[in-house]
Amino acid sequence: MARIAFFDLDKTLISRNSATLWIRFELDAGRVTRLRALQALGWILRYSLGASDMTEAIRRGVATVAGQREDEMRERVLQFYELLRPLYRPGALEAVRAHRAAGDRTVLLTSSSNYVSERVRDDLKLDDFVCNRFEVDATGCYTGRPIEPLCFGAGKVVLAAQYAARFGAALSDALFYTDSHSDVPMLEAVGHPVAVNPDPRLRRLARQRRWQTVDWGLPKERLLNG
Repeated sequence: MARIAFFDLDKTLISRNSATLWIRFELDAGRVTRLRALQALGWILRYSLGASDMTEAIRRGVATVAGQREDEMRERVLQFYELLRPLYRPGALEAVRAHRAAGDRTVLLTSSSNYVSERVRDDLKLDDFVCNRFEVDATGCYTGRPIEPLCFGAGKVVLAAQYAARFGAALSDALFYTDSHSDVPMLEAVGHPVAVNPDPRLRRLARQRRWQTVDWGLPKERLLNG
């Protein structure tokens, strides 16, 4: 039976936080106010410092799209993804290729939306993705509510376990690659946890737990631009 290799997206497969880039993308397009953008960036900063729970920020973010059409969001994400495409870490691309060659099932496991996740899956030729999804009503518009459980923290474990069970697999046989301390529940749930360019809190914990730590490098564009 093939193993499942789960990959986080932000600062793991790519070198940046896609949520931060999305806020700036929407601000530049005039679809959010500067005040709302600053509030959202503040949530992300507090989360990165370990001072807030990102689940509330995710719910607030989903609430802001209430009434908007899903098909319009898909079109916006197509444009936005062009900002993400140059950000893949070279080591990430090698790891995905290695798992594919070994016959492992490669799955994106991220708090990003299904719209971004679809693009990543297709670009990297992953087998699948597990992510956050937004509730859509019969008219094709967002209700402003996410589909629970959220794909974040302990919610990632629930969704990943459900996904693995569909293939008769167990998380104890799976791998998970991530940079973030917020993913500790998932790292603890899998048999093969890997810290990728970890944040300071995860680096300390990985050292204590003797989890594998890897450096997947920076994309060429980042190196050229300093």
